[in-house]
Amino acid sequence: MTIKIDKKITEYYVVKESAKPDTTAQPADGDKLDNVVQMHEKLERPPILQGSTYKIKTPLSEHALYVTINDIILNPDTEHELRRPFEVFINSKNMDHFQWIVALTLIMSAVFRKGGDVTFLVEELRSVFDPHGGYFKKGGKFMPSLVAEIGDVLENHLRMIGILKNPEPDEHQEKYIKDKAEEYGRKAAVADTSASGYPESAELCKKCLTKAMIMLDGCLTCLNCGESRCG
Repeated sequence: MTIKIDKKITEYYVVKESAKPDTTAQPADGDKLDNVVQMHEKLERPPILQGSTYKIKTPLSEHALYVTINDIILNPDTEHELRRPFEVFINSKNMDHFQWIVALTLIMSAVFRKGGDVTFLVEELRSVFDPHGGYFKKGGKFMPSLVAEIGDVLENHLRMIGILKNPEPDEHQEKYIKDKAEEYGRKAAVADTSASGYPESAELCKKCLTKAMIMLDGCLTCLNCGESRCG
């Protein structure tokens, strides 16, 4: 079949065999799947986006960092409505980190707009360690770097919009943690509690990065997430 093109060609791309749409798929409940908008890099930015701004105050700088993550609402007012991160901005009075912060925001925004699973960014950012050492946040959570702090902010935002689920311990884990804490309290000869609510002598848990791991019955156990070296 020959198709005559009367208009000027402005752009083109090659569709791979694996990327062709499945014409045999049937729409669920009579809906037209072709009308469902998915996240992709060619999606135009709406004039107004909903966003949240998070304040980061660290002992590494006198000035706070403000991280703003704007979200786009796909398929609003339908059963396919979805909120996805679209862009990120980071601002601060401290200009020491200006270049790499600008680069980081551009790359993160590009990944957001590409679509697909963006949750991998959380672990990638949180795995960056400062060669000069990290610091503990309020509550005893360890931050290995400023980049990891940004990853922590992203994780909290993805949980807020429903992309990530809260890792709440089940009933068995809650009971296990409570019993271990009570047992440690009975065996401790003196009061050993820090401002975070965990023992002052607790070690850092590598799973949840909280200084809440205690030695009990010859086994290191985290009082925050339940992680145990004994399995």
